[in-house]
Amino acid sequence: MRHRVAHRKLGRITPHRMAMLRNMATSLFDNERIRTTLMRAKELRPFAERLITLARHEEGRLHNRRQVARDIHDPRVVRKLFDELGTRFSARPGGYTRILRLGTRQGDGAEMAIVELLGSEYKPEAKDAKSKKGAKDAAPKKDAKDKDAKDAAPKKQPKAKKASASAAE
Repeated sequence: MRHRVAHRKLGRITPHRMAMLRNMATSLFDNERIRTTLMRAKELRPFAERLITLARHEEGRLHNRRQVARDIHDPRVVRKLFDELGTRFSARPGGYTRILRLGTRQGDGAEMAIVELLGSEYKPEAKDAKSKKGAKDAAPKKDAKDKDAKDAAPKKQPKAKKASASAAE
């Protein structure tokens, strides 16, 4: 029986495992999405959600910030966690992360997963708007190049025809 044995060791000693979880949580809060193995993702989830819960509480904010700063050593990420992410999840009672399975890694067959914060989903509308703007800007440039190419091409073609016609005679 596994009484009072809560977490996976992930093949590491405790200080190494804690450093890995801290680094992964820092990357998760900074990028809002990371790709890792499934077992690491399952261990990261409660670790990261505890930090988000500390960030969303209004009372005792200084103490909470100091508690989070024990695990997140980048002050910029701590600021983002309290200012942006804490306010984003202030009305949510829990479940701030999502784990998406990707399949196995080709090298060693480990199951891979994406850990992402809710609200950081892929938004294709924003990408489409950017591509439309880019296409409008790029279209006149292409037309100008095409006109130059068309002007240059007919001039070269008649000379080639004349040369081939005189060679045939």
